[in-house]
Amino acid sequence: MSKKLDSKIPSGPIEKKWESSKFNYKLVNPANKRKHSVIVVGTGLAGASAAASLGELGYKVKAFCIHDSPRRAHSVAAQGGINAAKNYQNDGDSTYRLFYDTVKGGDFRAREANVFRLAEVSANIIDQMVAQGVPFAREYGGTLANRSFGGAQVSRTFYARGQTGQQLLLGAYSEMMRQVDAGTVELRTRREMLDLVMIDGKARGIVVRNLNTGEIESHEADAVIIASGGYSNVFFLSTNAMNCAVTAAWKAHKRGAYFANPCFTQIHPTCIPVHGENQSKLTLMSESLRNDGRVWVPKAQGDKRHPNEIPENERDYYLERVYPSFGNLAPRDVASRQAKYRCDEGRGVNETGKAVYLDFKDAIQRLGVDKISERYGNLFEMYEKITGDNPYKMPMMIYPAPHYTMGGLWVDYNLESTIPGLFVAGEANFSDHGANRLGASALMQGLADGYFVLPSTIGNYIGGTKLEKVSATHDAFKAAEDGVKKEIQKLMSIQGNRTVDSFHKELGHIMWEYCGMARNEQGLKKALELIPKLKEEFWQNVRVPGDANYLNVELEKAGRVADFIELGELMCRDALERKESCGGHYREEYQIDGEAKRDDANFCHVAAWEYNGDGVPETRHTEELQFENVHLATRSYK
Repeated sequence: MSKKLDSKIPSGPIEKKWESSKFNYKLVNPANKRKHSVIVVGTGLAGASAAASLGELGYKVKAFCIHDSPRRAHSVAAQGGINAAKNYQNDGDSTYRLFYDTVKGGDFRAREANVFRLAEVSANIIDQMVAQGVPFAREYGGTLANRSFGGAQVSRTFYARGQTGQQLLLGAYSEMMRQVDAGTVELRTRREMLDLVMIDGKARGIVVRNLNTGEIESHEADAVIIASGGYSNVFFLSTNAMNCAVTAAWKAHKRGAYFANPCFTQIHPTCIPVHGENQSKLTLMSESLRNDGRVWVPKAQGDKRHPNEIPENERDYYLERVYPSFGNLAPRDVASRQAKYRCDEGRGVNETGKAVYLDFKDAIQRLGVDKISERYGNLFEMYEKITGDNPYKMPMMIYPAPHYTMGGLWVDYNLESTIPGLFVAGEANFSDHGANRLGASALMQGLADGYFVLPSTIGNYIGGTKLEKVSATHDAFKAAEDGVKKEIQKLMSIQGNRTVDSFHKELGHIMWEYCGMARNEQGLKKALELIPKLKEEFWQNVRVPGDANYLNVELEKAGRVADFIELGELMCRDALERKESCGGHYREEYQIDGEAKRDDANFCHVAAWEYNGDGVPETRHTEELQFENVHLATRSYK
């Protein structure tokens, strides 16, 4: 039976909600903060900034990551920039406009109050990162520079060449390590969370595996934060690093945390196309390139001429043609679909016909090679190293690819899940982007959650909750450890004939084919027949070599793929139940002239799924979305 979810949105005008919330939150005095502990799972932008902030406040923090260093978190791969409503360009930007663009960009499937808070604190993020020494690009006079990103008609994106994520992560990492040195943060690297421990209905710790030794460890705390990123690797080929996984979030889901909008996945329009069967991941080409690059295909079907030989009057700059107001800076979901349409028409390029051109010829003629190199040099160099083609002399070839996931664990306004004491930050939660994230907003959300939201909401939880002292010797930890060891032993004992990667690739093919850029009822039902069969074969025929009590990368992958298989089934079920098109969720049955057709009467809500046990269908709950400040309307970027 469906339950009504309480989002705990405060009353009052939207511009006053966050300030009034902070005033009304319970406080923990400095001396008492030292008596309380918080676990942070993941040390990317959201996790590192949360750990640093909570450590600075005086809490005892334990931070966990699967890497040998937090600097390897996938936040490092973000290229193009971070949004903030500073209005340095005096081009009409404001907190409200950033809020409006984000709600509209998400196709009206995000919670207004959370989005406004994100826009509200965005300016503080830039001040924070500049104070940490992040080398943002600057204008000749020394002021911070901005550029444009998709879904906006103002320039609000701050950037550090094509390495913005790396520079921001180094800033958050340095702040966290300062707290490690101060003794308030304890950093545990090479640990993977494999279960959430609950006592008296509250999250009180985690069970992790030491990836170097195989040892199973338990750690207790008064609250747990999951900041472990997204799940695009369910598609196997994605722009995510190969060890990005859903495991931490999925284990929490199986303990009672609802999973919201799992079918809301983002396909990024500018990625280097697939080039072979043995490829293990895809490479992003930053959306910032669409500031100066023009996207086109030949007007004629099957035109195999070199792009430099195709004259202007035989080129279709289709984004500029279809969306004249936004042109090449149309939002990601829109730009991706248009690329797919052109390729489906037989006008795609590359040997596969699954690519379009991103051309910088006009920008180079207008600005010169030096200026383009200054803006995008490292991206051009990366592209040439991978493809062998020089983008200064010929157009890039790009094609959409899985990139980001808007779905995630359901959280209320305080970023608390349906499990008391379990908070979720960054891409691991669902809260801010609706059905489509605008470019340069992921870094903004991660840092907003970690630096500015969680320090207040964690304090409110600890200050208002009676928390008995627990230790890792509690029976609940022993039971969780036993469950983890049992699953590991089960994986090791199968000794079948298929590799972990073969199962992951097969799952990825099913997901891309039937729950990728376009979905339909027939395909989703087909996927829901294939995935359970794949799961059954996995648990009968996977082969995990090596020893569980030692470094074992195949064992790590096997656990993650087992979780992806279960998630994939839920994604398809969620997509099948949502009988509308919105943002990145594009059901072919629900469209108007190739554009998404929403059904606000029946689906203007968040779908949050409750785990009921292995092999038992999950229960779908809803949170109705109210739009009082941005009125529901059909998106138009024309």
